[in-house]
Amino acid sequence: MLASGFPTQLALGALLASAGLSPVGSDGRLSMQYLALLMPADTLLLSAFIVWRLRAGGGRASTVLLGSRGWAREAWLGILLVPLVVGGVAGFLLALRTAWPGLHNVDVNPFEALLRTPGDVAVFVVLATLAGGVKEELQRAFVLHRFSQSLGGARAGLLLYSVIFGAGHVIQGYDVALATTLLGVAWGAVFLWRRSVVAASVSHAGFNAAQVLHFAVFGA
Repeated sequence: MLASGFPTQLALGALLASAGLSPVGSDGRLSMQYLALLMPADTLLLSAFIVWRLRAGGGRASTVLLGSRGWAREAWLGILLVPLVVGGVAGFLLALRTAWPGLHNVDVNPFEALLRTPGDVAVFVVLATLAGGVKEELQRAFVLHRFSQSLGGARAGLLLYSVIFGAGHVIQGYDVALATTLLGVAWGAVFLWRRSVVAASVSHAGFNAAQVLHFAVFGA
């Protein structure tokens, strides 16, 4: 539950609020300053928590999260997966919006409004790749590992956590939430296949970077 990210973000949000920072700026849009503080802090907090819990359970974080495969080979696999993931999501959203247009309930992605200058784009590429490629894949690996140990098996964990992962993106629209659910299944399956977060992390980071650049150039 703690590794899901919701409790830590709420706690960090309360801390930032006590310091006078709001997630929404005076213009009614998401605040880049707020996200630039929240996302790295949440990544560090969750990463430390996951490593602590794995060690407390008698395991080695490096063994559970990185496995025994070479980093370079896994990273290349992740790079090769990026165009497949980008193309798959684009095709899925196109088909979904054609068959069920009501699910496209958010015309402008709220994160798109943050990308006002090239500097904003550069900062958000870093934030998106950090949050997706590092934090979210460490979370997914930890949750799947725990499910495979004593919570009903990795398949149950993959299904449940993918739904939660998708629900966490509903702010971007119902169609995006469904696509993100499938992405969760795909990246979780890659982790279970490789027993290493590297390929899924690189793929996720590359996908997020591509999405930010697409928003910056073409819009949602």
